[in-house]
Amino acid sequence: MSPTPHSTALTRASGRSVTFQPPSGPARVGSGTTTVEFVVPVYNEERALPGCLHTLHARLTDEFPFAWRITVADNASTDATLGVAHRLAEELPGVDVVHLERKGRGLALRAVWGSSDADVVAYMDVDLSTGLDGLLPLVAPLATGHSDLAIGSRLAPGARTVRGPRREFISRCYNGIIRLTHGVRFTDAQCGFKAARTEVLRPLLAVTQDDAWFFDTELLLLAEHNGLRVHEVPVDWVEDVDTRVDVVGTATDDLKGLWRMARLKASGAARVELPRRPAPAAEHPDAVLAPPTRRGVLSWEVGCFIAIGIASTVGQALLYWLLRGWWQPAAANLVSLLLLTVLNTEANRRLTFRHAQTEPARAHLGAGGLFVLGYLVTSGAVLWFKHADPGASAAAETAVLAAASVAVTAVRFAVLRLAVFRSTAASGRKHRHHHS
Repeated sequence: MSPTPHSTALTRASGRSVTFQPPSGPARVGSGTTTVEFVVPVYNEERALPGCLHTLHARLTDEFPFAWRITVADNASTDATLGVAHRLAEELPGVDVVHLERKGRGLALRAVWGSSDADVVAYMDVDLSTGLDGLLPLVAPLATGHSDLAIGSRLAPGARTVRGPRREFISRCYNGIIRLTHGVRFTDAQCGFKAARTEVLRPLLAVTQDDAWFFDTELLLLAEHNGLRVHEVPVDWVEDVDTRVDVVGTATDDLKGLWRMARLKASGAARVELPRRPAPAAEHPDAVLAPPTRRGVLSWEVGCFIAIGIASTVGQALLYWLLRGWWQPAAANLVSLLLLTVLNTEANRRLTFRHAQTEPARAHLGAGGLFVLGYLVTSGAVLWFKHADPGASAAAETAVLAAASVAVTAVRFAVLRLAVFRSTAASGRKHRHHHS
């Protein structure tokens, strides 16, 4: 795929060469080897832009320990934003301006980040809703090479937010949907406060397609899908009600984007060749390490699968017992088995077979066939028992159901390990070996 999938029509201010500003403070000599470019995307922000740039520029000048540059990315503004940006760039050293003929935050970030010569690129919203105390925690893990992407999070433990209940509800629902459908670990996809190492970012930009607000989510899904380390920074965030965002329209576009990303990941097109960090190694020179063995992996898988299986069996039995008061045995078993199968599969994907890195769609699709088998076996067992003993109590039915579920669980482990998860892990090893 081409590294510039969309025409950006990006132009920079002519006749100017904006260099990186040196890090602040004599005590920080040697820390400025990393260069950082901060991008501020704007669309019709002539009122907010001066306060943003003066505040950000002062903070970077006084406190930031790395060489930096600020770039204002004008997204085809129709007011005086571009003129204001040029005036501020002449006034403030280290400020650059680019202009795009089409609007879209994703488009602006892809264009500026993709052409940046900085080691680390970042962006923030022009309203500075995210507190700038998070700047150094955002950039430092990338400058040291510890992490690949860093994001501000309004939902991580320790974050503090001041915003209305409507946006709070929409944000939590959206991020919950992302975690449920894609099995991700990050908590906040849309906070306008992100940074990345340019080296690993460029291959991801070549795959991104969204030009608007879903770009953030798309980038994070690709990063986690390809095994990059994402660092979360709990932030202070204060809502600015003077916003250009259509919350409802953006939410609709985001849901469409999540479906597109699920299909992209399922097809294998979301895999990107990236620079890989070395495998973990002990720092102590005399450390005694136990090499990983197949037996150790199998022991973990069996133990974890049994624990999850026990929890699932108990959960299904309890749910069946509750539903049996209203529904017939077959219906109660169907609902309880369906719900617990989804939870069981996701738990095994994340814990038992985590080294296989199987995609949620593949895992749940493979578990779908096992669900049909489990439903037929367990329902057949209950119906047989009811036929053999018509006067049996619900508790007796539950015991028969639990016994049948144990047998189905053993079959599930064998099939999941030998087919659904093992094949994915093997193909991943072949892929890495081919490119090594």
